[in-house]
Amino acid sequence: MGTSVEAAYTDRAAEYVEHLGTMASVHPSDVQLVGAWAASVEGALLDAGCGPGHWTAFLAEQARDVRGIDAVPTFIDHARQAFPGVPFTTGSIDALDAGPGTFGGVLAWYSLIHHDPGSIRRPLDEFARVLGPGGTLLVGFFVGPVVEAFDHAVVTAWRWPAEALEQELQAAGFDIVETHTRIAATGTPRPHGAVLARRRDSARRG
Repeated sequence: MGTSVEAAYTDRAAEYVEHLGTMASVHPSDVQLVGAWAASVEGALLDAGCGPGHWTAFLAEQARDVRGIDAVPTFIDHARQAFPGVPFTTGSIDALDAGPGTFGGVLAWYSLIHHDPGSIRRPLDEFARVLGPGGTLLVGFFVGPVVEAFDHAVVTAWRWPAEALEQELQAAGFDIVETHTRIAATGTPRPHGAVLARRRDSARRG
C-alpha cells in the first residue's frame, strides 16, 4: 500500500472506524467463514492490513495467538486503545517484519484491494514467506467480471474475477482450497469474494 493510500486512510480514519470498525458491520457469513478458518489453523495468526483491529480482536477472542499489522498509524493507535492486550504493529504488508514460517495462517481481509495487478505479488510473496508449509491464507476482496480499478470511498481500489486472483495466488506458491462469492440483489454492498489458499511445501513452490 503506497504512501498516498496511507494518507487517504489517515484523513478519513475516524469516519472509517465509525462505519466499518466493529464486528457489527461485518456480514454474518464472513464471521462464520473467518471463524471456521481460524479454528482450522495450527499456529499463530497474522491479520495483515488489520485496519481498526476488529478482526484481530475477534480472532483473539477465539483464544488464538494473533497479531495485527497495518500501515496506517491512526488505525493502530485506535486498535491498541480499543483492544488492549492484543498486539498491533505499524508496518507494511509488502515487507512484513516476521521471519520465514512464523505463522500458521494469514488473514488478508480487504487489505489487498489497493494493490494493482503490477504490485499485488509483493504482499502475496510476503504471505508465502511468513507462512509455514501447509499454512493457509484467507483473502477477502471485491469481485468483478474483469480486473479493473474503481472509485472506492477512500481511494482507488481494484476488483478481481476470482479466477484472476487465484492465478496470482498460485504463482506466489499457493494451492487454492476454496472460493466463495456473494452478490447482493440490490448491488449494495459491492460483490464480495473470498479465497482460501494453502502454501505449498517450499520444494514444490515456483
